[in-house]
Amino acid sequence: MLSKCINKVIILLVFLLITGCQKVIEGNLIIKNVNIINVENGNIIEGQDIIIIHNTIAEIIPHNLSTNYSAKTMIDGTNKYVIPGIFDGHTHVNNYKNDLAKFIHYGVTSIFVTGGSTCTNQYYAEMRAMGTQDSLPSPRIFHTSQHFIKQGSHPVKTYANSSWKEGETVFYLKDTLQIERLVKKVSQYPIEGIKLTIEDGPDPPFVERLSQSFISKVQKEAEKHDTRVFVHVSDNEELKMALDAGIYNFVHFTGVDLDFEKDTLLLKKIYGNPINWITTLMLDKSFMYPLYPEWIDKIRKEGVFNIESIEKVNDSTYIKRAHINNALMKDYLKLDTITIKDVVKFQVDDIKRLQKNDVNMVLGTDTGNAFIFPGYSLHEEMQLFELGGMAPKDILKMGTINAAIMLGRDDTLGSIDIGKYADLILLDKNPIENIKNTRSIQMVIKNGKIQKRMKEK
Repeated sequence: MLSKCINKVIILLVFLLITGCQKVIEGNLIIKNVNIINVENGNIIEGQDIIIIHNTIAEIIPHNLSTNYSAKTMIDGTNKYVIPGIFDGHTHVNNYKNDLAKFIHYGVTSIFVTGGSTCTNQYYAEMRAMGTQDSLPSPRIFHTSQHFIKQGSHPVKTYANSSWKEGETVFYLKDTLQIERLVKKVSQYPIEGIKLTIEDGPDPPFVERLSQSFISKVQKEAEKHDTRVFVHVSDNEELKMALDAGIYNFVHFTGVDLDFEKDTLLLKKIYGNPINWITTLMLDKSFMYPLYPEWIDKIRKEGVFNIESIEKVNDSTYIKRAHINNALMKDYLKLDTITIKDVVKFQVDDIKRLQKNDVNMVLGTDTGNAFIFPGYSLHEEMQLFELGGMAPKDILKMGTINAAIMLGRDDTLGSIDIGKYADLILLDKNPIENIKNTRSIQMVIKNGKIQKRMKEK
């Protein structure tokens, strides 16, 4: 009996010693008792406390064990879900003062800008500055160089306007010596890589593609300066040209049509290399927008986007484009009628096969085109993948950790882990059950700070 009493006393003393030595964790923000989505495997870690110190996730502790902490801001996450801030891996930001807050409103805490007619060095610098400050809502900004293209080709031909200026927003490739100078020059910029466009379209009259020698020269010079190349391709031939040059970062999947039985040599080149591939299924949906008034009605109800961008749906140019695209898809798929599911299903099937062979697929929308709306359309992109038959856990992975891997930022972004930046979205509903639940946003946190969303006072 005496020995039992002594044992109880010893246990009590040990407990008091341990608890007495525990340090008080002082954070600036704590989310209590929340369900964490592990985007790398789709698992849900229930009832966790996330302690954020400054801009970083400092501790993740089971709620029933986490008693010794304090914070300026305590958020009750009971019955809620938290995911990392999501990435849009292909954007064009034509008016950052209007657009960046929209990304944050929809939980997009990082964007990758792949050039554009407004993208001078000064414009890029202003966007980067927006992405690093905390007074105004803005995602983190990553970007390529200005476009490297053949004169007279896409995108200058496709989206003709006075903002395209040689040497400022676009570089026309003329000879190999110029390529050496250009690559050396832009490699000094704070870029993720060079934006190279091979395309001969996308619409008639087609121009001559960028030559294989120029493509290979850009990649060779980029390697000398430890710079990557992000290439715009729109069909299998252009994909092959890029792969033959040793380029492994593709900013569009739409347009490529892989035959997994016949394209064995092409697939061997893909599977044998560290490929990053951005999806942009929203391009196909954007072409169809004028034919689906209910899609536009949803946009109007958001109360976020300006009337001019919405009312383009009544423009005869876009209506004509929608009917032409619809006819082409009917002919290609050999269907009498066409739906958005028909358009995306075969592409999602291909992407699922590529993922199984370790191709790093990344969500991107090509925001900046008509009917592709900043932030909102990334959720549309995710819903297209679910419509096409992909599991929500795999969709979330493309929009978070896969994007961070592509940008070489997976040590600090892309998942909810100790030591990473606190870029988080608090959701009312479980996105693993239905990807539409990524829209049930209660709160957006970027860099450890709660972000003001649009329509909030």
